[in-house]
Amino acid sequence: MAGVRNLTQVEAAERARLLDVTGYDITLDLSGAGLGDQTFRSTTEITFRCAEPGATTFVELAAQRVRGATLNGAPVDTSDWSAETGLVLPGLAGENTLVVDADFFYSASGQGMHRSVDPVDKEVYLYSQFETADAQRVYACFDQPDLKSVYTWHAIVPAHWRVVSNSPVADVDSSDDVKTVHFATSARMSTYITALCAGPYHEVRYEHDGIDLGYFCRASMARYLDPDELHTITTQGFDYFHEQFGVRYPLPKYDQIWVPDFNAGAMENFGCVTHAEAHYVFRSQVTDFEHEQRANTILHELAHMWFGNLVTMRWWNDLWLNESFAEWASHWCNTNATRFTDAWTTFLSVRKNWGYRQDQLSSTHPVYCEMPDLAAVEVNFDGITYAKGASVIKQLVAYVGEDAFLAGLRSYFARHAWGNATFDDLLSELEAASGRELRKFAAQWLETAQVNTLRPSLTVAADGTYESVNVLQEAPTDYPVLRTHRLGVGLYDLVDDRLVRRERLEIDVTGERTSLPLTGVRAADVLLFNDDDLTYAKLRLDDRSMATVVQHVAGFESSLARALCWAAAWDMVRDAELAARDYVALVVAGLPAEGDINLITATLRQAQSTLSFYADPAWAPEGWAALAGAARAAVAAAEPGSGFQLAWARAYASAARSADDLAVLRGWLDGVGVPDGLTIDTELRWSLVQSLTAKTVVGLDEIEAELATDRTASGEREAAYARALLPTPAGKAEVWRRLAGGDALPNWEHRALLQGLQHPTQVELTAPYVQPYFDAVGDVWARRDSEPAQEFVMLAYPAYQVDAATVAATDAWLAQEGHPAPLRRLVAEGKDGVVRAIKARARDSAAL
Repeated sequence: MAGVRNLTQVEAAERARLLDVTGYDITLDLSGAGLGDQTFRSTTEITFRCAEPGATTFVELAAQRVRGATLNGAPVDTSDWSAETGLVLPGLAGENTLVVDADFFYSASGQGMHRSVDPVDKEVYLYSQFETADAQRVYACFDQPDLKSVYTWHAIVPAHWRVVSNSPVADVDSSDDVKTVHFATSARMSTYITALCAGPYHEVRYEHDGIDLGYFCRASMARYLDPDELHTITTQGFDYFHEQFGVRYPLPKYDQIWVPDFNAGAMENFGCVTHAEAHYVFRSQVTDFEHEQRANTILHELAHMWFGNLVTMRWWNDLWLNESFAEWASHWCNTNATRFTDAWTTFLSVRKNWGYRQDQLSSTHPVYCEMPDLAAVEVNFDGITYAKGASVIKQLVAYVGEDAFLAGLRSYFARHAWGNATFDDLLSELEAASGRELRKFAAQWLETAQVNTLRPSLTVAADGTYESVNVLQEAPTDYPVLRTHRLGVGLYDLVDDRLVRRERLEIDVTGERTSLPLTGVRAADVLLFNDDDLTYAKLRLDDRSMATVVQHVAGFESSLARALCWAAAWDMVRDAELAARDYVALVVAGLPAEGDINLITATLRQAQSTLSFYADPAWAPEGWAALAGAARAAVAAAEPGSGFQLAWARAYASAARSADDLAVLRGWLDGVGVPDGLTIDTELRWSLVQSLTAKTVVGLDEIEAELATDRTASGEREAAYARALLPTPAGKAEVWRRLAGGDALPNWEHRALLQGLQHPTQVELTAPYVQPYFDAVGDVWARRDSEPAQEFVMLAYPAYQVDAATVAATDAWLAQEGHPAPLRRLVAEGKDGVVRAIKARARDSAAL
């Protein structure tokens, strides 16, 4: 929490009891941003009521310096002010006016007012990012979600800039070189979803259903923006959410801005959504996996306009509900309103697997948990908060029925619009709509941690019918809760290499053993638990089903059924129940026939993780060769120019290790032997350069030559990543010096260096950085803004050093006193990965 006040829940509750904030008027002088100024002037006038005249409170103010402040016309003593403590406001009246005049730093960390210089045209672009509590880096404010107010923004900017905020522009005062843009007073909202973006952004506008819609990006990226597709997804989302939620989007306009150097995928600023340009503005060919991910992000942020913005959590305890609901709603809308009708398959194979992984770390926590302060919140934007929570929402919808769920949701929006609410408020509306008691359900799913495993226990009679079929539910020893699962059970028969669902049951599983009503029923070739993926649990297959799946996984008509089987196999590898080499064999044999691009992409990533972390290092080269061979064959067999060809080409570039395979990739880079239809465009060229750099085929001169042909922000980022991959001791030493040194790096460069520091082919080369990591991590955490600090802790951890020495070094660091709890959590998570990998490698080596 360097540079901002670490607000506690107790402080926030007391301040919310005391204050009613009636308005903000904010003027930002950004006219010097293009001249290279490091700070900007911000003048804030706040009007607010105090329930106890004479009381004392504080306002957050993470400024570089305070020029002056007045409260009700009298000067405020600023001698004890600091960015970490804020400004004390004594002797409040019933009605108050606070004016603060201060200078704030432009940011390079993606927090506060982020400033980027486009290397193409040297233009400056600004955007704000305020979640969790970074509005205080731009204006004086009461920076907590339940002190909502209205905002009137004024921005002084260069004359050729555009400015976007939560409200439409009301007026513009212009002169020769600068202009002042005045915005209409906003709707009522929390500080963390206020926003202001400024720069010579390219703009495209549409109108739909009475809503003014804007799409923005940097001018140099305009030719890649694809506003028609963005608009199609956005309007499909509006139409679907309007119909299902029964409440119209409440603002007159909805702008989306694709911005550089963004930390997350996107941010749900009310009516002024920011998206990560690097993820979602496509400069080169991409697959439908990327298109679906972009659509999902657009819909996720759009869902927040209702859930999070119109009705907002009272405190960050309910962060999970904000994100879980948007996560669920985006996949639900994608499935029902866009061309991505298999979005629940993607949810399982990508997002839900993230939740399963997070939930099995030592840092696992309930979906709902108390957040004592902001520092705790910062590290809780995790797979439990998003993916497990969304899985619980999906299970809740199955439990009460979609109609009742939506009826309760509509009542919730109507009752709490423009205010703050809690999960208990939502649960009350759902109980009233469904007639079901939900408190026990909520306690089981939201107040307990870790994931259950569901295993089949069955016997088959001599005549081929089931004598008995039971679901065995297991829980980890440390988290023994057994939950109620609304479970689909599918019986699939093998018919001409196709797996055809003959029957589907839907039951409630409770306790350690649940008997299924299948006695006397002809045994299926595949008995699939959690068919249609209603619940959140790890799955296992019986021996007969597993044998069938190994040979015929592509035979399922439903991509979701195939995804469930792939997920079960992946869980078994991670739990050391399936040897890594057997999983790789399954991927090599079964994945080339897969027809879902999202499932291919996710499974290829898991296969590469398996070989990097879970395979016996003595066998791993054989596994890499097998994966590379399968990928190369799949490239040749795929439809020329298709997304499938591109996905397999990327996998081949990553998996290649042998001299022959590296020579093929070198040829592709030089335009020799390129498969028919495969376009070696800008992004794929960089992937080839990076892979060949890591494996000593390409050197610094070729990286610089590649950059000379792509002198863009993306090109600079890719080149920095490639340089960090250079496999020399001197190169790694320089990367480490820059990452752990005293000077903060721009977001894009910091992330690129971290990604290139370690590589699965460079385990010995980076082994010397185990102890330096532990020596540096505490200092980096204390000095850096929260986002780059977290990235350093997670990405610089020596994850590829899978041995007892890494575990011991981590334990020694964890035994030291004085480390902040959020930092300890992230370091411990790194150790969890190494411990899991050691067990998986032992399982794989035993499979000889």
